[in-house]
Amino acid sequence: MRAVFAVLLSATILTSGAHAAAPTAAASADAALELAKKAIALRSVKGPGNQTPQVAALYKAALVAGGFADADVEIVPVDDTAYLIGTWRGSDPTLKPMVISGHMDVVEAKPADWKRDPFTPVVENGYLYGRGATDMKLDGTIAITALTDLRRSGYNPKRTIVIEFSGDEETAMKTSTLIAERLKDANIVLNVDGGGGVLDEATGKPKYWTWNGAEKTYADFRLTVTNPGGHSSMPRPVNAIVELSKALGKVGAYQFKPELSPLTREALTKAAPFEEPAIGAALKAFVADPTDKAAIATLTANPATVGKIGTTCVPTLVNGGHAENALPQRATANINCRIFPGHKPADIMAELGRVIADPSLTIADVSEGSVANDASPMRPDFIAAITRAMGQVYPGVPVFPAMASGASDSMWFRSHHVASYGASPTFIKPSDDFSHGLDERTPIATIEPGIRYYKLLFTDLSK
Repeated sequence: MRAVFAVLLSATILTSGAHAAAPTAAASADAALELAKKAIALRSVKGPGNQTPQVAALYKAALVAGGFADADVEIVPVDDTAYLIGTWRGSDPTLKPMVISGHMDVVEAKPADWKRDPFTPVVENGYLYGRGATDMKLDGTIAITALTDLRRSGYNPKRTIVIEFSGDEETAMKTSTLIAERLKDANIVLNVDGGGGVLDEATGKPKYWTWNGAEKTYADFRLTVTNPGGHSSMPRPVNAIVELSKALGKVGAYQFKPELSPLTREALTKAAPFEEPAIGAALKAFVADPTDKAAIATLTANPATVGKIGTTCVPTLVNGGHAENALPQRATANINCRIFPGHKPADIMAELGRVIADPSLTIADVSEGSVANDASPMRPDFIAAITRAMGQVYPGVPVFPAMASGASDSMWFRSHHVASYGASPTFIKPSDDFSHGLDERTPIATIEPGIRYYKLLFTDLSK
């Protein structure tokens, strides 16, 4: 392993060190792209051959070449992966640090399913293709490049800046929890794995940009029905599969109470003009009256909006029986829930129990790699900084908050009551969103303005 790291460190060709002049915008964009391509070429997938530690070595080399002391960039091995923490000490040690957060691992990608090899990055027709192009190796290298550009320019932060990358955000999140525990005294977390802008499908011009201030809590609940079973020629009055199906029917028909938070109220209000007329009108009506039945019916019927107005729970896995000619002794189902901020999984599990109302059925929380977390506060300093940075780089583009339906490392910081915000500058068309999917890609035109945006944001929040 040590030999591999040495090869990567010596082979990485980067711009000159801390005391050199800051590179031009074009050179910075090229550096971020080349670093992203090197990172994508490393198969940082959980399991045999996991190359996340090599990505960490690559990122450390970039940070050190950009002015960080070797001792200030720490790589910590954890099982088959690793995490990285780089520290740029500010002039005022009494101030809590600003944390830039990301991850190095990616989800699995099978070359046979892709038009291009997912781990052989290529630039075609203005796009960077490869696993991690969107989630989130390019975003990570844009942030690294912005930070090293600031060091080369002679900028001296008043507040300490910490940049960290977890190594298993896509799976167990063990490194994510360790990082959040180490940095639980941070002032603010800027998660580059969240937020982002939308490009118009027809013109390719920016339509709007959102920052993530909240995430729904992920939870899995297992429903289990057991029965003595027996020979299928002698049916019993109670059948485990039948009883489970009754419970699933109740869950499928149930709707959790729609609700609004201060963040989602603003998010839905600002998003309404960009939706098709029927959805936009329903969003406005729901914000005005969260009990509006017509608005709720419209929004819950639309997969893109149902998760924005409350908790959702859906059956995702079913298993039952052990032989074709035997009565089932056991039947189980998984209920996957995305819980609206402010609610605990235990409360949602209890509510499901009341809905099912079958004492013969058991419900267990089998969630892994998740923790309940509330929304981050609508902090004026963050909102002002994010609005200024985006306004200078993309003048006139609307900026507003959003609640993510998926989970990221932000939840671990929020569980420690650290304000965490998704703040990626990447703009893509909805039709180009292949994160976790086939032929993942990101337009390279987003790189140069992304670096400028990060430099503005990082300096604003570290003064």
